[in-house]
Amino acid sequence: MPTEGKIFVSVANRDKRSVIMGVKRLSDLGFEIVSTGGTADVLRRNGIQATPVRKVAEGSSAEGEGTIADLIIAGEIDMVFNTPSGGEARSDGYELRAAATSIGIPCITTVAEFNAAVQAIEALRTYEWSVTSLQEHAAALSASQAAAAEAVNA
Repeated sequence: MPTEGKIFVSVANRDKRSVIMGVKRLSDLGFEIVSTGGTADVLRRNGIQATPVRKVAEGSSAEGEGTIADLIIAGEIDMVFNTPSGGEARSDGYELRAAATSIGIPCITTVAEFNAAVQAIEALRTYEWSVTSLQEHAAALSASQAAAAEAVNA
C-alpha cells in the first residue's frame, strides 16, 4: 500500500456515498485524488479536492491530455480504486486493472477492500513494522522463557 502519492478513484453510482469518508481521510493524509467526471463531482460537492481525468473510453483529448490508463502506465498513479458498473465502465475497468497490474500498483475493486486499504495505510503511517520469520519468533520466545525460568530459580 502506498503511504503517499496520487490515488485514482472512480466508482459506480451505487458506491459513491459509501466511499466519501475513506477518500476524505486519504485526502486529509495528503494524498492527491484523481477521478473521472461523475466521481470527481460527488467528491467536490463533499469538500474533497479531486482532479478530473479522462476515461479510457473517452480517449486522449485533441490537446494531448491522456486517459487514466496513460497516467497509470506512466507511473503517475500510486493506487487504483475502481468499482465499475455497466458495459463501458466494465471495459474501462478491465483496462485500468490491466495497466495497474502491469506496473505493480494496488488495484481495489470493492468498497470493503477500499475501507480496509485506508485502515492499512493509516497503520503503515502510524506504526513501525517489521517482518519476523516463524523460526526467529520461536527462538526469541524460547530465550524469553529460559530467562524467566532462570529468574524464578535464582
